[in-house]
Amino acid sequence: MNFLYAFLVCFFIVFCSEIGDKTQLLVLSFSSKSKTSSILLGVSLGTFFSHGLAILFGSKLGTLDDGNFKHILDIITYSSFLLIGITGFFIGENENENGSKNKFLNKISKLKLNYVLIVAICIVIGEIGDKTFLSSLGMGIQYPNYKLALILGSICGMACSNFFAIIFGKFLYKKFDNKVISFVSNLLFIIFGLIGFLTIKR
Repeated sequence: MNFLYAFLVCFFIVFCSEIGDKTQLLVLSFSSKSKTSSILLGVSLGTFFSHGLAILFGSKLGTLDDGNFKHILDIITYSSFLLIGITGFFIGENENENGSKNKFLNKISKLKLNYVLIVAICIVIGEIGDKTFLSSLGMGIQYPNYKLALILGSICGMACSNFFAIIFGKFLYKKFDNKVISFVSNLLFIIFGLIGFLTIKR
C-alpha cells in the first residue's frame, strides 16, 4: 500500500509540475516531427536518468538516522516547494535566467540524431535544477524506502503530462494562455508546500 501511495504522490506532483514547463513545450514542438511513441520513449529515458538521479540522491539524505537533520530536510523540501510556487508568479519561464540553457536545448533539437535520443538528451539537460527535478529530489527525501515506486511514478508522470501535451497541447495552448497554465502549476506547488509543513512531525 505504501509503495502505491509513494508512486501516486510522485506521479501527481511530477505530472502537475511538468505542465507548462520548458521541456514540455520542447516536446510539444517535436510532436509534428516524430511519432508520439518515439517521443514518449525519449521522455521516459530522459526522466529515468535525470529524475532517477535526483530520487536516489534524495533517498540517501532521507535515510540518515539523525532526527534533527531529517527535520531540517523536511523544512528545506517544503520551503523549496513554496519558493518555487511563489517565485513562479514573478519569474516567467521565458525570462533570460534560463536563456543559455534554452539556446543549448534548441541546438540539440536540431541535431540529425534519432528523435528518441534527442528527446532523452533534452529531458536530461532541461530537467537538471528545474522545478520537476527538485520535486523528484524532495520525494526521494520524503520516501527514501520507496525509490523504485518514486522513479516509476516520476517516469509515468512525465510521460502522461507530455502525452497530453502532444495530443491536446496545441488545442490547450490555443484555448488557455500560458500564464493561466503557469498560475495553476505555481498554485499547486504552494499547496504541496503548505500541506507538507502541516505534516512535519515536531
